Amino acid sequence: MLLVKFYNFDEIQHKISGRPGETKFGEKIGFVKNVFELSNLKQRYILLGIPEDIGVRANHGKPGTSKAWEAFLNSFLNIQVNEYTYPSNIAILGELTVKDLMEKASNLDKNSPDYFTNLGKLVEEIDHRISEVIEIIVASGKIPIIIGGGHNNAYGNIKGASKALKSAINVLNIDAHTDLRKLEHRHSGNGFSFAKSEGFLNRYFIFGLHQNYTPQYIFEEIISDKNIQFQLFEYLMGKDSKFVQKSLKSAADFVFQSQSGLEIDCDSIKDFPSSAQTPSGIKLEEIRNFLKTYNFSNCQYLHLCEAAPSKENLGQVGKALSYLVCDFISEEKIIEI
Repeated sequence: MLLVKFYNFDEIQHKISGRPGETKFGEKIGFVKNVFELSNLKQRYILLGIPEDIGVRANHGKPGTSKAWEAFLNSFLNIQVNEYTYPSNIAILGELTVKDLMEKASNLDKNSPDYFTNLGKLVEEIDHRISEVIEIIVASGKIPIIIGGGHNNAYGNIKGASKALKSAINVLNIDAHTDLRKLEHRHSGNGFSFAKSEGFLNRYFIFGLHQNYTPQYIFEEIISDKNIQFQLFEYLMGKDSKFVQKSLKSAADFVFQSQSGLEIDCDSIKDFPSSAQTPSGIKLEEIRNFLKTYNFSNCQYLHLCEAAPSKENLGQVGKALSYLVCDFISEEKIIEI
């Protein structure tokens, strides 16, 4: 049973701030009534929200990623429709049903020695729900754009896409962390470990990895694996934008030679309100530039995760996520001279 809350115009209309003489994205974006019509939709990209932070909590992290989807929608639906924006390219599926799991997580005893293990069991249920939805979207020939939640959801994305394509996929992960931690209970730090161990993940590139937050055993594992490469953020420090873009495109070339996924963890972006916010990281503009200029012909999905907005910065987070999505769905790639 597919656990998704489908959206329609009536449900999102109140989020649109209309003005005379202007047209907003929310007035032109498409909607998905049911999964059976996906393959017949004219839109190429399908939006899916995941309002959860259970995986982050299971990884001893800061909650709040459950609010990213709402922050994104409030901004995205109010983007201006003009000759440079493309609402006809994208449709909203809705949000993954996780309210029941969020309630269960809130009722768990934090003092119990099994607290994190029990959170992990809830993450496993999220895995199942996500992979089922992503498999259907990808099998329909569409590209899902997944917004919100922790990086635990990478596993469901990879599994779903892999099952739809009947082959392991490659992934470019712009992230301060590898998320290749040990195969213990499921959490936001081991989604790629599980995907790799179960044969869903082939080539893997971590771009912007922070040396201070990567255990030695993980360095040893990835250095010994020819299908895993990485670029330390520390190596990018002091380099100009052209060098960063060249490095990003080289990383993308490693994975996008065949069917792949693109993961962007907001923890990698400097000063971005996220579950593990960093004062030192990649600039948002560098990632935007990459999305604007690279040809993602083999990309099967985009995942924006770990954003954790507060009441004070809800609008800024929503705007930042909206910029990234608009850059990704743009019909015309900017050619750098």
